[in-house]
Amino acid sequence: MTKVAWNTKELTVGQLAERSGVAVSALHFYEAKGLIKSRRTAGNQRRYTRDSLRRVAFIRLAQRIGIPLKTIKDALAELPDERTPNRDDWARLSAAWRGELDDRIEQLQRLRDDLTDCIGCGCLSLDRCPVANPHDRLGDEGPGARRIDTRLCTPQKFCATSTGCDPGADPSLPAAS
Repeated sequence: MTKVAWNTKELTVGQLAERSGVAVSALHFYEAKGLIKSRRTAGNQRRYTRDSLRRVAFIRLAQRIGIPLKTIKDALAELPDERTPNRDDWARLSAAWRGELDDRIEQLQRLRDDLTDCIGCGCLSLDRCPVANPHDRLGDEGPGARRIDTRLCTPQKFCATSTGCDPGADPSLPAAS
């Protein structure tokens, strides 16, 4: 890796890519999406301020924990122009994202736990499905796999019997007769 002097105020796109570990194409993409910005030289080459390193690290970390780019862009837009997120900003933003992350974790846990069970997709072909979907009743609630997407169906709602839904039923227990 080429060492860039610590007091260098601007970086080329190649230097930023090498130092941040992010591909040049990704930096161009981030710039096109308004997540980072550069100035152009007289020769039309991009130059990034050194604080772009922290901004790119912030973007990558937020992406790694599953935050969509639109949400990241909105968060960065809340900061005063030209300012890079600092520790306090990260603490505030990550606290705001906690609920969304908790929902995602719950959704992934349900997917993991129910991976071999009925997911409420409407196929009606799983004869071993412990939480049957009689007459595709979940289809009345809308499209998608209704039982695994916590945004579509609350975890408390399970169809545990072949005769109807019992909102309080535990799908891991045999259906009452």
